Amino acid sequence: MTIDWWTLGLQAINVLILMWLLSRVFWRPVAAAISKRKDAVKAMLDAAKETQAKADAALAQVAAARDGITKERDTILSSAKCEADAATKAALSEAREKAEKIFAAEKASLARDTDTARIETTKQAAELSTEIAAKLLQRLSTSSIQEAFVSRLIKAITNMPESDRAALAQTTDGIDLVSASDIKAADKAKITTSVQKALGSTPTITFVTDTDLIAGMEIRTSHFVLHNSWQSDLAEILKELNNAAQ
Repeated sequence: MTIDWWTLGLQAINVLILMWLLSRVFWRPVAAAISKRKDAVKAMLDAAKETQAKADAALAQVAAARDGITKERDTILSSAKCEADAATKAALSEAREKAEKIFAAEKASLARDTDTARIETTKQAAELSTEIAAKLLQRLSTSSIQEAFVSRLIKAITNMPESDRAALAQTTDGIDLVSASDIKAADKAKITTSVQKALGSTPTITFVTDTDLIAGMEIRTSHFVLHNSWQSDLAEILKELNNAAQ
């Protein structure tokens, strides 16, 4: 078998021409299209990655915002709870203070009412006692008791300060000798003499009857009163009882 090198050479040349044509006419456009498609796919992938990154960032922001809202809610709830507890404690403390003040006021009012009632009861008892004593003493008013009060009157005049006794002796309006019952004329003369002697002068003396005295004899002028009776004694006792009750 003989090889036709010219035919083989031509066929090789044809193959090379065909390959050149294919590379120029077919392969380059296809490669360009493939490259272009590859670039488009890469751009799409890059855009998708960027979108995914943005989405992840947005999700992170949403998660952070949600965490912030949760923390803020917890803070608000905690603050509200603390404020509510403080308000409750303050309200309870205020209510306790008001209750204590009301209780103290009621206690003080009750104590005042009790003291007032006690004082009033004591006064009423003292007044009733003096009234009873006055009624009993009225039954004891006798001439001997009257004489005892006359003696007390003369002694009281004698024990008066000199200036007071002189002023009483020099009175120009006269002197009233007040007794609980009428005095006989003879007794009036004796009493007048005794009083004038004690005063050291002779003022005009007028006898007056006042049954409220119960028993006794008092000197009265327009500016002076010398008490000397069971009425004045009982009044002094009543005053002391009332003072002691307060």
